[in-house]
Amino acid sequence: MDHPPAPNTRSNATLLPGRTELVLTTYNNPRSLALCLESVARQWVACDSICIADDGSGLETKAVVDAFAAARPHLRVRHLWHEDRGFQKCAILNKAIASSEADFLVFIDGDVLIHPCFVARHFELARRGRYATGSLIRLDAEATAAVTVDLVATGRVFEREWLRHNRAFDRVSTWLKSAPCPKPLSNFLELVWPTRRSLCGANWSAWRDDILKVNGFDETITYGGLDKELGDRMANAGVPGRHLRFSAPLVHLDHSRPYADTKKKKRNKDWIHQVRRSGVSWTPNGIVKDDGPAG
Repeated sequence: MDHPPAPNTRSNATLLPGRTELVLTTYNNPRSLALCLESVARQWVACDSICIADDGSGLETKAVVDAFAAARPHLRVRHLWHEDRGFQKCAILNKAIASSEADFLVFIDGDVLIHPCFVARHFELARRGRYATGSLIRLDAEATAAVTVDLVATGRVFEREWLRHNRAFDRVSTWLKSAPCPKPLSNFLELVWPTRRSLCGANWSAWRDDILKVNGFDETITYGGLDKELGDRMANAGVPGRHLRFSAPLVHLDHSRPYADTKKKKRNKDWIHQVRRSGVSWTPNGIVKDDGPAG
């Protein structure tokens, strides 16, 4: 996968029944968003629509979204925005899920770059009653600053030589995330790899009905574990996870996290452990504010 072919952005119609949507979250990081959208435009297989779920960004982000949509009228783009009230990623994601007309959703963050095979691989692994989730190849601040639109457009940012030169490989498992193996071997490693199948919010997909089954994200959870909590509730509802760690490369751009709060992260971690042990699947603080189906 070192030299991805040019994108053909063909429809998913022959791959999945029903409509598909890529849901991309962002907040006041227009440079990363522009690079991310360049990688989205380079997919071998395109989702039917793109939802940019915006947690209250300013006009610079709107300008990036408008420019992207204008330059690629063949891609159906919707910009879903709410007022900035601090870290409310769960709320904007729930609005994206609730308002989507798609049957199958692929989720990424606006600070990542997705390999041209990324969406196609999520489609390959789409199964009702199961979510798929991958991982990240993290760039440091220096490498992030070196990323250009050309590096993304040509696919060089995904090449192992470039990633190695820019210090992205800290262990063998990170190298494997660059998809160096033939797909049958990558598929085998994903099935047997001992890492717990925890939902990674920057890289996952599921049928919309399976997300609605658990009422989406818990909006009381802010930064730190909101994705893992959803994954645990989905597993409790009989919707387990499936790895795609080694067959759908995703590069994460470095950024600051002024919203990070150590105490909240610790509280969230404790809550996630409780959810995992209790078997609870529904959150009353999700897409609908309700205690759940009777019985």
